[in-house]
Amino acid sequence: MDGKVRSLDRREFVTLVGGAGVAAGLAPSLHALDLETSSERQPRTAQPAKAVAPGPDAAERELALLTLDAATAAGASYADVRISRRHFESLSARERQITDVSRSESFGVGVRALVGGSWGFAATLDVDRDGVVRAAREARATAAANDRVAPNRIVLAPVPKVPDGRWITPHAVDPFTVSLESKAELLFRTNEEALNVKGVRFVTSSVDSVKESRLLATTEGSLIQQTFIRVNPDVNVTAVAADNSDAQSRNGATPPAGYGWEYVTGLTLPERAVRYANEAVMKLSAARVEPGVWDLVLHPSHLWLTIHESLAHPSELDRALGYEANYAGTTFLAPPARVLGQFRLGRPLMTVVANRTEVGGCATVGWDDEGVAASSYPIIDNGVFVSYESATREMIQDVSSMSRMKAAPGHSYCEHWSSMPFPRMPNVSLLPATKNISEEEVMANTRHGIFIEGDGSYSIDQQRYNFQFGGQTFWEIRNGRKTRMLRDVAYVARTPEFWNSMVMVGGRETYQLGGSFSDAKGQPMQLSSVSHGCPVALFRDVFVLRTG
Repeated sequence: MDGKVRSLDRREFVTLVGGAGVAAGLAPSLHALDLETSSERQPRTAQPAKAVAPGPDAAERELALLTLDAATAAGASYADVRISRRHFESLSARERQITDVSRSESFGVGVRALVGGSWGFAATLDVDRDGVVRAAREARATAAANDRVAPNRIVLAPVPKVPDGRWITPHAVDPFTVSLESKAELLFRTNEEALNVKGVRFVTSSVDSVKESRLLATTEGSLIQQTFIRVNPDVNVTAVAADNSDAQSRNGATPPAGYGWEYVTGLTLPERAVRYANEAVMKLSAARVEPGVWDLVLHPSHLWLTIHESLAHPSELDRALGYEANYAGTTFLAPPARVLGQFRLGRPLMTVVANRTEVGGCATVGWDDEGVAASSYPIIDNGVFVSYESATREMIQDVSSMSRMKAAPGHSYCEHWSSMPFPRMPNVSLLPATKNISEEEVMANTRHGIFIEGDGSYSIDQQRYNFQFGGQTFWEIRNGRKTRMLRDVAYVARTPEFWNSMVMVGGRETYQLGGSFSDAKGQPMQLSSVSHGCPVALFRDVFVLRTG
């Protein structure tokens, strides 16, 4: 090809493949999250968009109420039902060829019933009157059997009834209204720009889109209709040395987000691909890092993952209570009575919030899967650990009985209509400084350090206490300025010591969201999407390894 990109008709698109809603307002700045001026340290929030979000389908509403009636008639003291329709699409390209096109749709019903102190759950693809009644009775029967075998006591924290709740992800363009041809053209332009950089041999790009309509009804009188939209673009560029002796890759910092297609176009992927391509080529000749103690300036495209693994996972309440261990371990932040309000995780400049209302967040909702309204609250306040996250209604009594501190519910989530809801992580974010401190100012406070962008390989122990993190690009800082590129960098630390070494954070203009499109938890495993916002930050005296 000559580097020029033209429009594709449908016939050409099929040849290249080769066998392989409602607008809720325009999204804010796509490169750095704009923050509310009324509260300089709080990210913007997305409140339930009741004026524009669609209400429940009349037939689905009738089936939901029938399900609840069947469950209570069978003997359940409480029941809830989720009717969900999920659309998924994935499009991938390698160099000048489409390598994958996947589209799927799933529609079904999940019912949860409480008998005595035990839960039962059932799901069905038969979304009709007979199907939902059978599922309701099966859920009740399972709960009764569980209660006979292992009697328990469950108290659900009281929540306000929501008789007509409606919410939709704020977005301008529904990604499922954009043609596959248009999406393919964007990926081809992105790949072509990277391939035009001398030394680049391989480039892949992709974009995944999810749209889910979920109706929740409970025997307490809540009826909530929500529509969730998320997109996940990705670019990866590989450069190869002229003599084929080395290959280096640069994965793009294009995180998933709770927006529409406008987020993808706003990222200007072709322009970003040029930068990533040049950096991949530069990595081939970059100097190997000298192991030892360094100051680190961590960009949000890197720091989000450290937050996810070392702060968000260990502050999940079920890990502290011993309910979760098999997937991703337990936590060093336990027991609650000894750590809540007492354990210092950082300096006073460090405030971390659990926030299910953050605009653009992958875990942002109007209400959770128990009908609890989304909220935002501190997990770490001025450096001190003050609250767990990932609490559900039944877990509140447990932490309250162990300490004087309270935990907020609102974190029940199921991946699919066929999945049982359980505690899941909200968006967990490090707040920026109240002053408008730029990235350059943070770097200027570093005499000799390393600036790290992008997330790379990592490892962390089963209590989230000892860890190692790599990245995508590494720049040596001398006397407050970026100088040469480095390679083979990874830092190691213990979580409390690492976060107590954070001496400076950037202002709101440096704040960005990173995140995961498929964070795993539980057995059977369920996936969820989550975002973590943070500013650029400076850490003193961190030990750095050479990985190559």
